[in-house]
Amino acid sequence: MTRKMTITEKILASHAGLKSVKPNDLITAKIDIALANDITGPIAIKEFKNTGATKVFDKNRITLVPDHFVPNKDIKSAEQAKILRDFAREQDLKNYFEVGQMGIEHTLLPEKGVVGPGDLVIGADSHTCTYGALGAFSTGVGSTDLGCAMASGETWFSVPETIKVEFNGKLNKWVSAKDLILFLIGQIGVDGALYKALEIGGNTINNMSMDGRFTICNMAIEAGAKNGIIIPDKITEKFVKNRCQRPYKFYTSDKGAEYAQILKYDTSKIEPQVAFPHLPENTKPISEVGDIQIDQAVIGSCTNGRISDLEITAKILKNKHINKNVRLIVIPGTQAIYLEAMKKGYIETIIKAGGIVSTPTCGPCLGGYMGILAKGERAISTTNRNFVGRMGHTESEVYLASPAIAAASAILGKISSPEQI
Repeated sequence: MTRKMTITEKILASHAGLKSVKPNDLITAKIDIALANDITGPIAIKEFKNTGATKVFDKNRITLVPDHFVPNKDIKSAEQAKILRDFAREQDLKNYFEVGQMGIEHTLLPEKGVVGPGDLVIGADSHTCTYGALGAFSTGVGSTDLGCAMASGETWFSVPETIKVEFNGKLNKWVSAKDLILFLIGQIGVDGALYKALEIGGNTINNMSMDGRFTICNMAIEAGAKNGIIIPDKITEKFVKNRCQRPYKFYTSDKGAEYAQILKYDTSKIEPQVAFPHLPENTKPISEVGDIQIDQAVIGSCTNGRISDLEITAKILKNKHINKNVRLIVIPGTQAIYLEAMKKGYIETIIKAGGIVSTPTCGPCLGGYMGILAKGERAISTTNRNFVGRMGHTESEVYLASPAIAAASAILGKISSPEQI
């Protein structure tokens, strides 16, 4: 009898050419997309050339997105980006996105239809797990593994166990997908899903937009997960139809599939969350945050730079002005999102409120540029990590939250809920 499998196991088995797999099996699997950026790409390209290969395995399946320090912030970043640009031209890569077309990679690839349901995607960036929102197996790898995969079209995996997470109930006002994933990480810890698949479901997720699903899967890695994944449905279908560059396939988990753990949460009991320095697991509900003054608010990144994030930001900022002691930096995830936000008036609202808007870039999320913190400064940010020195000086502090909390905090000058305005 064929073994009952989870969606993660089914995708891995299919790409390995096997009828079934089980946790801890070592497999070699064919990849659909290999991704790199301007930090990891140059190393991967070097390793690719070290294999002796002269051509990538498929020019339509290698994606390069310079987004971390682009538009180039200095000479070193310009040299990094040029390595990608030259390689993309040399290999005639279909999916190379230069300034003007590019965005933050994990927001851009789903938008462009580069990734789709049922895909096996690897990327030399830990937040590659974002595409699990589409029902893909998607995970971060090292640049060496990526370089070899660019030559061979395959890589190896140890099949992960799966933790099933169910969120059920109606979301409270101002509670979003970001709050759910911060809550989960707070419950299980940053190593709570170490090298496991996080399969996220429940009726809260079934009613959630793709924007929210991307946010949740994006931060699966912050719980140590190998991948985050959501079983595709009608909402997924509406997003990918007439968008995906290749045929896609919806997988689901079998009834009776084995899980390492099943966690269930009542979302009606979850408040907006704030993750305190210096780990995403240091979460507190907004009602327990206390009086924490901030110097900067950042709204953007591959976690929360989508159109719905800018919409809620503009809604809160409308006819308000940010606190005189706060710098508000808003970064749309892609050019298309930026343009849509302009057409809908969100950008005007942000600027009138005293915020600034950047071209799409990772920027301050990894301490790159566009908002580095000085010693002793505090930021509230919709990004995904708040490690020591993540956004600047090692003695600065980053608090993680949703766009709603970040926008309200920018107005009041301290970490706050929109209810307090």
